[in-house]
Amino acid sequence: MKIGFVSLGCPKNLVDTEVMLGLLEERGHELTPRAEEADVIVVNTCSFIGPAKEESVEAILEMAEHKKAGRARRLIVAGCMVERYRDEIRRSLPEVDAVLGTNEIQQIAAACEGRPVSGPPPEPFLYHEASPRVLTTPPHYAYIKIAEGCDHPCTFCVIPQFRGRFRSRPLESILAEASGLLARGVREINLVGQDTTSYGEDLGMRDGLATLLERLAGLPSPGKKWIRFLYAYPNRVTQRLLDTIAAHEEIAGYIDLPLQHASPRILKRMKRGGGAGRFLRLLERIRRTIPGVAVRTSMIVGFPGETDRDFEELCRFVEQARFDHLGVFSYSDEETSGSYHLDGKVSRRTIYNRRRRLMAIQRRISRRRNRALVGKEFVVLVEGPSAETELLWQARLPGQAPEIDGVCYVTDDGGHRLEPGQWRRFRVERASDYDLIGPVIGSPLDAARGGGEQLLRVLLAGADDPVARGL
Repeated sequence: MKIGFVSLGCPKNLVDTEVMLGLLEERGHELTPRAEEADVIVVNTCSFIGPAKEESVEAILEMAEHKKAGRARRLIVAGCMVERYRDEIRRSLPEVDAVLGTNEIQQIAAACEGRPVSGPPPEPFLYHEASPRVLTTPPHYAYIKIAEGCDHPCTFCVIPQFRGRFRSRPLESILAEASGLLARGVREINLVGQDTTSYGEDLGMRDGLATLLERLAGLPSPGKKWIRFLYAYPNRVTQRLLDTIAAHEEIAGYIDLPLQHASPRILKRMKRGGGAGRFLRLLERIRRTIPGVAVRTSMIVGFPGETDRDFEELCRFVEQARFDHLGVFSYSDEETSGSYHLDGKVSRRTIYNRRRRLMAIQRRISRRRNRALVGKEFVVLVEGPSAETELLWQARLPGQAPEIDGVCYVTDDGGHRLEPGQWRRFRVERASDYDLIGPVIGSPLDAARGGGEQLLRVLLAGADDPVARGL
């Protein structure tokens, strides 16, 4: 039976999709990227915020048309939206044959084959190293989910309602999966979870993420590798974690630190705590400990009660913090979130204007930071032909995570053929607001370990340019 998949949402959702694909392949089913060829279509949904929910609904309706007019005989809806709207989906979308929540994905084969699907399991699902998995990312990088669920009480977030309490995978399980990925040619491993910095706490580990990173850095691999982790909670960033990143070339000098806001008043309403002053001190400590580190964050504008004064405080903070990468989200009023019942709702027009202004501030910061790199050389991981133009290839610095940050556009192959997954030395000749442009120089560095990244960090740390020091 041919099965088509539509996967929506973040990398954490993507891992769930890959496990479901593995379970189906294990049963002998053929996977197809073309919905018109599929006998069964599965839509793995996301409903974290309003736009994701709308995208999921549109995908379900589009796939329902294939069932009405095409070859598909069954339509399965899985993921976060099922956890939130299970009964509504069944009632409103008769084209849907079965629904699977985030803790029921092990039953994907039964759902696709038309066999009875039992209710939710007594224990929340968390895959392990023996779980079959089909990678959908390019062969040179992959995601590993190191934990599931979340214990933080953020009022804007609904994840704990359907992902459950925080629970870590055993250390050896993660190491076994990572070893297998490296052996098959993966060059970059990205660790994901709702809060990776809480890793191991429920297992009785202290500084669990630092320990995990240390062990991953020591794993054998055919050549150079990057280990990266995403979604760090600010008050869980310990000095031991920072020292571990600084000590190992294999760990990318990159910290994804979603701060969400800078006004203490708004952060208190979000049930997160902190504020601009505390965050600036944390950023100073991060940059002092890890020369050359890149810091990414995300902010929410328009949270209930956000005044002009709160927003101005956020803008001043972003200008002072000089983030390498910044994502700005418009507040989404989710009916089951704690913030849904807060007063002081901000108009959609005001939210739109605030988002544009904050992004404009970051664009200027990013432009200055990128221009400071012109003339410098870096080791990059080659991605493949650019999606923007067939005339260029693209690559990434250690400070550019896949899919969410800018890229390096390669204008010349340096006399050696480019291949996806290659390590090459890249010279910055031009810079745009978010991307870098230039040639690669010399032969591939695939046999080299480290590629000079640690030396680069040291050089940047001693630079006179304050912009370069924060890179």
